[in-house]
Amino acid sequence: MIGRQFHNRIRIAAYKLRALVRASEVWLGLLAWLTGMAAGLAVVGIATVSQTLHETLFGLPPGQRLSGAPGLDPVLVVLVPVCGGLSLGLLVWAMARWYRHQIVDVIEANALYGGRMSLRGSLLLLLQNMFSSGFGASVGLEASYTQIGGALGSRVAHAFRARRGDMRVLVASGVAGGIAAAFNAPLAGAFYAFEIVLGRYTIPTLVPVVLGALGGRLVRRLLQEDVAGLGEHVGVTLTLADTMPLLLLGILCGYAGIAVMRGATRIETLFRSSRIPAALHPAIGGVLVGGLALISPHVLSAGHGAMEDVLGHTFLPHVLLLIFVTKMLACAVSLGAGFRGGLFFASLFLGAVGGKLFAAAMLAAMPAVWISAEVAAMVGMAALAVAVVGGPLTMTFLVLEGTGNFSVTAAVLASAIVCTQVVRQTFGFSFATWRFHLRGETIRSAEDVGWLRNLTVGRMMQRNIRTVRLDTPMQTFCRDFPLGAAVSVVVIDHDGRYAGIVHVPEAHVVRPDKVELCDLLKYQSTTLLPYMSVQQAMALFARAESDVLAVVENVDTQRVVGLLSEAHALRRYAEELNHYHHEMRGA
Repeated sequence: MIGRQFHNRIRIAAYKLRALVRASEVWLGLLAWLTGMAAGLAVVGIATVSQTLHETLFGLPPGQRLSGAPGLDPVLVVLVPVCGGLSLGLLVWAMARWYRHQIVDVIEANALYGGRMSLRGSLLLLLQNMFSSGFGASVGLEASYTQIGGALGSRVAHAFRARRGDMRVLVASGVAGGIAAAFNAPLAGAFYAFEIVLGRYTIPTLVPVVLGALGGRLVRRLLQEDVAGLGEHVGVTLTLADTMPLLLLGILCGYAGIAVMRGATRIETLFRSSRIPAALHPAIGGVLVGGLALISPHVLSAGHGAMEDVLGHTFLPHVLLLIFVTKMLACAVSLGAGFRGGLFFASLFLGAVGGKLFAAAMLAAMPAVWISAEVAAMVGMAALAVAVVGGPLTMTFLVLEGTGNFSVTAAVLASAIVCTQVVRQTFGFSFATWRFHLRGETIRSAEDVGWLRNLTVGRMMQRNIRTVRLDTPMQTFCRDFPLGAAVSVVVIDHDGRYAGIVHVPEAHVVRPDKVELCDLLKYQSTTLLPYMSVQQAMALFARAESDVLAVVENVDTQRVVGLLSEAHALRRYAEELNHYHHEMRGA
């Protein structure tokens, strides 16, 4: 009896807490802050495990970054990525037999599924990313940070039965906490959530997302005080004349980012078109990455150690060019061969190297136009990351929080905008949305279009409809369907297949002894299918110039399952659109 009362009290308390979260933005903000803290804790754990793998597998001293380590054993440089590729191939093969669901990332989840993510699938993706980065493949861990942060937010939202809009916000808060913890940059984390994960910035989402970012950063600072940034404070002051050449750097970074994305896709296509078993693709990629690491060890893993090396030292131009080319090839090979991870930090590193290379080229070509290599590295870092990842404001704040220099930040923002326009006009995708495009999806951002896809013909159609056989006499038809009883009637043939639609008023103005039912049929070859979206339905209505269309089970059977009018489809679309706008405004 006591146990039952205690259980009932727990249920009542949980119900009240869910009601508070749904009714109050304050409680939603608190939940977002806790989600960000959980994401920050996950980031600390992932980074620690990754560093431990590097130290164990490559024989590094404690605290030494892999990509910046001097004197690596050449045998280990090649052998470890190969073994990692073999292990990953077997892991993916086993997972494909056990876990048959597609793993949804945060952008796809927020765009199509209202923020719903699988925690189990996200953990499996995390495991793959850990294998890839831990064994030296040229990929970053940011994909894991955002995936696990978003999954935690989705899990929390599901536990509190949050509304669709609140679930998307909690997913974004978890991601913001992950990025803020990874880079010690809460502003960058928050704007990553706004630009990449939510697809827009609104006042109601400001507080929870920023609280999530602050929560993630707080946990990282408490557990690891030596959080590595992207550079020391830059004391250079830029003028407008100094900024103009950096716009050219933004343009070049845009094309470089496109080359990285297309290169990864081209290599992936080559692997898939070969007759080599898919489980062996990562091992072959490990051989290639190891070979590139023998040329330049900076290509290994994400590149944190290499970033510190490049930003803290002066390199000859031909060395910078070698690092840039080998790192770009290593990234494309790693992703194309099947290693799991992202290009967030890799694009930052490539941009820093490219910026310094640009400054050296400008000094050789036009000595009168002096550009600081340090500033060019910061601008190139942000611009190339914008080309690959997206989010011009995200990368601008990332540089601002790393350098503390507002004049450099202005140049970064200008170059990021130029780079964004180059990519939008010539390519049109970020790396994540480009991979969606290759799968046949049309997602261009994380803005919520799932509600639109869920508004299908099957959900909107009228199911209980009367049909009439094609051989029905006109007198019988007019008797069964008098004026005012119906506007349109679906006609089927003797096999029960769709034959067309007859408008009742037209049937009553013709002479029954002169005209048969088949003479009044309309839209014989135009039908709707239950899985069509409202957009597809409206396109068919416009093409057929019809106010009503029949819905058939499928193209083969042509069995009528419902009827949909254009007016009803428009009304339902307007209702859902209004509901969506209310959620965006927080009303």
